Amino acid sequence: MSQETHVTPPSYLPVLGSVALLLLMIGLGNWLHGAAIGYGFTAIGFGLLLWTIIQWFAVVIEENRTVLAGDAVLDRSMRWSMIWFIFTEVMFFAAFFGVLFYIRTWVLPQLSGLVESKIMTHTMLWPNFKATWPLESTPAPDLVKAPGMVMKAAGIPVINTAILLLSGVTITLSHFALIHNHIQKAKRYLLLTIALGVVFLGLQVLEYHHAYAGGLTLSSGIYGNIFFMMTGFHGLHVLIGSVILGVIYHRLSLGHLSDQSHFAFEAAAWYWHFVDVVWLALFVFVYWV
Repeated sequence: MSQETHVTPPSYLPVLGSVALLLLMIGLGNWLHGAAIGYGFTAIGFGLLLWTIIQWFAVVIEENRTVLAGDAVLDRSMRWSMIWFIFTEVMFFAAFFGVLFYIRTWVLPQLSGLVESKIMTHTMLWPNFKATWPLESTPAPDLVKAPGMVMKAAGIPVINTAILLLSGVTITLSHFALIHNHIQKAKRYLLLTIALGVVFLGLQVLEYHHAYAGGLTLSSGIYGNIFFMMTGFHGLHVLIGSVILGVIYHRLSLGHLSDQSHFAFEAAAWYWHFVDVVWLALFVFVYWV
């Protein structure tokens, strides 16, 4: 006997989301090139995209609570969708780590003459260049500004590592409490997880302020590029994860989730644990090694 398949009704949201992304890309492109029109397009595009996301999530939540409540096919589909989404995020950060390893193990040794190259870049252009990491100097300081400082593992990075590890524990405790139908305890642990995420972001802002004050900026050669791109995108994921956990907290307060039906909570927890693991890799390879 075949199972009836639910078909979602037509929606304007995919079209609105596409328009929002187009305006956002046009705005960012013009903004980066110094065109005044870029600010307006970026603001409009971001606003429309945010509105689209909010409306889309509202539709999905309502649909899951009413039309498709208890649907085993939908539950399996949602789980695989979240797994593949996290996989795309893994590949996103893998590209950045690939750049980091390529620079450290291939490019810098060639520029310093430690590895023979047919191009002879070291001899012809930068005979005095020394391959070190973090790269505190640049091969052509007159063209590319050297970083005024490098970020060490001690201090804020260690504290933030402890914060994220602790947040992984608190969200797991929240999940266990929800499984045993202790809703208030689950909410308390979840709220603590959100607070830890906010503290992490606050410390990262403080770290960035310290870096810029010391001369380390996004334009400070390859080290500045890699440091801010990798830690910045991770910080964005922490922000997104904190917002998602905030939505889950609100849904717990509304009674949408129970010990028997709470995949939305599980999906948010998977995402948060992914963010934790990425930070551990960042701490080791960007700050420590």
